[in-house]
Amino acid sequence: MKRPGEVEGSGLFTYVLSEHDRSPTWDDLAWLRSLSPLPLVLKGIVAAEDARLAVEAGVDGIVVSNHGGRQLDGTVPSVEALPEVVEAVDGRAEVLLDGGVRRGVDVLKALALGARAVMVGRPILWGLAVDGADGVHRVLELLRTELEIAMALAGCRNVAEITSELVRSR
Repeated sequence: MKRPGEVEGSGLFTYVLSEHDRSPTWDDLAWLRSLSPLPLVLKGIVAAEDARLAVEAGVDGIVVSNHGGRQLDGTVPSVEALPEVVEAVDGRAEVLLDGGVRRGVDVLKALALGARAVMVGRPILWGLAVDGADGVHRVLELLRTELEIAMALAGCRNVAEITSELVRSR
């Protein structure tokens, strides 16, 4: 028997739903595209069909991101969703990867799987916490150096030489 003020099921789930407007549609994205000539980038795509719909709605870029990967441990990792999204986009928009980039080799893998670039969150925050702007600069230097080393070990003289042949799926 439910007491007054109690919710059915998970209180956390009810709260999360109350904080998000679930009504936006692909038509809303097309409308947003019509408002400005600025590049439109959509974050949170992990499926081929959503990537195709985003491109049809006029996005210039897609950020492959599982958003709640920290909270939903069964969510597909962004790097595993990347090849499917890249294939679906088929060059019609830029594809970036967000999530799980901690080392230069992570950048190499993302580029090999078709990402144009990566987004780096937590390492930047760690650098900021340790030493402010200088810490952020150092984190970015470390990532660049690690990427250069990973590229050299893989036989790539430049980013253009990074191809999907460098990675294998499980």
